[in-house]
Amino acid sequence: MKNLTAFFLLLSFSSGLFSQNAGKKIVDELADLVDELTGIEIKFQTATFKSTRIMNGHSVERMPARQLDFRISHRFGKINSGAYNFFGLDQANMHLGLEYGITDWLMIGVGRGNYEKTFDGFTKFTVVRQSVGAKSFPLSLSLLSTAALRTVKPVNPSETISFASRMSYTGQILVARKINQYVSVQLMPSYVRRELPETGPHNLWALGAGGRVKLAKRVSLNAEYYYQFNPEPYMYQDVYNPLSIGFDIETGGHVFQLIFTNSTAMIEKGFIGETTGSWGKGDIRFGFNISRVFSFKK
Repeated sequence: MKNLTAFFLLLSFSSGLFSQNAGKKIVDELADLVDELTGIEIKFQTATFKSTRIMNGHSVERMPARQLDFRISHRFGKINSGAYNFFGLDQANMHLGLEYGITDWLMIGVGRGNYEKTFDGFTKFTVVRQSVGAKSFPLSLSLLSTAALRTVKPVNPSETISFASRMSYTGQILVARKINQYVSVQLMPSYVRRELPETGPHNLWALGAGGRVKLAKRVSLNAEYYYQFNPEPYMYQDVYNPLSIGFDIETGGHVFQLIFTNSTAMIEKGFIGETTGSWGKGDIRFGFNISRVFSFKK
């Protein structure tokens, strides 16, 4: 229990790193005053992506202030496991998450998945948003910081793994542009630090790329790919670059994402550096994300 308390205190500290949001609020108020005096209005680009996730990874989108997102994610087993395993549907990895918009520029989230029995949390801060009009800016940029605690028991019951050795951390810069009403693209330079007692600590670097193509009013085709610059074996297994392809389906307060991926994990420290399935070998998993948004605005 003390370990879990320390973990969430760490997340609170991480959130504190973004306390400059108060300063940004003052800057925004001054900018609004200037706009009022000069008659210039900033028009922010909206719906670069329809969800805070492209597929597995984060998009530049964030929850608006005082809105809560309850997320349920599933990844089933490998489709090539055959009819006996109902083409992977007999097996499932699940992740539950609660994510909240503190302001229109800052959101936080916590979650728990049965993949390695991991607790996780994140903060995401929007630095700048794409805008059009008299005061235009071509890109949206967000910063993501995550921490994850792996609580699965060691194979050897007599082995003791320290709290620090169970931790992993991720930092990402999310840069996106909505090219037109049909196409959006995003780049995700990524750093993962994982503390593994089995083989020592690892620093992993990756570059992600994702995109969205609108097919209909409420349907889009999404894809994302992460290239790992220094892949290393995970649990003595070869790892592969994660590739995910799927669809967004928007229905009222829900967003359904149907996904085909070679990754098992649904958080950054997992699908970057721990993807042991290969598209080339047919190690494809079907999965989905369900997002339900609740508003606490008066």
